[in-house]
Amino acid sequence: MEEWIEQLQNSVNTLEKLKEYINVTPQEEEGITTLNTQWGTTPYFASLMVRDDPNCPIRKQVVPSVKEKENRYGIPNYLIWKENRATDEIRPDSIARQYFDRIAFTVTDVCANYCRHCFRKELVVDRDLKLRMDVEEGLDWIREHEEIRDVLVTGGDPFILSDERIEYLIRKLREIPHIEMIRFGTRTPIVLPHRITQSLMKVLSKYHRVPLWVNTQCNHPNEITEKTAQAVYDLLSCGVNVGNQAVLLKGINDDVESFRKLHQKLLTVRIRPYYVFYCEPAPGIDHFRTPVEKGAELIRDALRGHTTGLAQPMYVIATNIGKIPLMPDYYLVDKNEKEYTLKNYKGEITTLPNIPD
Repeated sequence: MEEWIEQLQNSVNTLEKLKEYINVTPQEEEGITTLNTQWGTTPYFASLMVRDDPNCPIRKQVVPSVKEKENRYGIPNYLIWKENRATDEIRPDSIARQYFDRIAFTVTDVCANYCRHCFRKELVVDRDLKLRMDVEEGLDWIREHEEIRDVLVTGGDPFILSDERIEYLIRKLREIPHIEMIRFGTRTPIVLPHRITQSLMKVLSKYHRVPLWVNTQCNHPNEITEKTAQAVYDLLSCGVNVGNQAVLLKGINDDVESFRKLHQKLLTVRIRPYYVFYCEPAPGIDHFRTPVEKGAELIRDALRGHTTGLAQPMYVIATNIGKIPLMPDYYLVDKNEKEYTLKNYKGEITTLPNIPD
């Protein structure tokens, strides 16, 4: 049996199994025993938890918390609103849409790691929302809509599917003439790097006019190991570019040191920082949210001038009308008819001529 399948079959999803990795606090035990929720992770990812630190950033992303019962700011039926599922356009459950020419194709509701901050919490974690993940229905819809040029294959985690199923999805999408790009959203390079096997590499490595891209989610430097580095190198060897879509999470990566180290360490394993998402207003994750300004402040204070521009992601909020940048212009101090006044990360001032139209 392949190691990645063994990891999934031995998922750390009970209190007893979790106690093999950490000393569970009374608060953590209460969350596990009182919340009716899907939770769990791989033995590999559980092994990265700090045994005696309840503030361990990996523990906080994995272990249910009673704080999930609080919902002051979360939007009810969030996924229906965010993914425009209650519109006049007739679409299969598997198709979510915010843009004219690209869609999200939801092919599974199963994950290797059930993130407590998941914006699809209603579907994947709490299972309050029931959707039909009918792949054939979704493929038929994409074929019929010639304006769609870019497909994000998502879930759940699509890399939990078998090699054969992934190959089928890629082949069928590539057969559609108007598709120009296929992206996969998967946390497996972080939580289950064993998934990037030789057989999967054969599926992903075929040269084609329709390229494959992978975006993963890594939120803290402690999540990056040599196994992740090897998995990413193997993906790159297949011609698959790898980006990161971090989520800004209170108490996990909302301090300058963690935020800077995360983005610098991503580059050391060849993952390009792509987005930092503001933690979406899904129900039950209020305790992970920061003020909206925090992400832009962290990019300014932790990254600008402190590390290469390659390590600087775009800070955005995902909404029902698409992603909206949240990058206030801290650097343009003043403007007159003659010149602009600019300020760098050190607070130093310079000027630039104002060129008229």
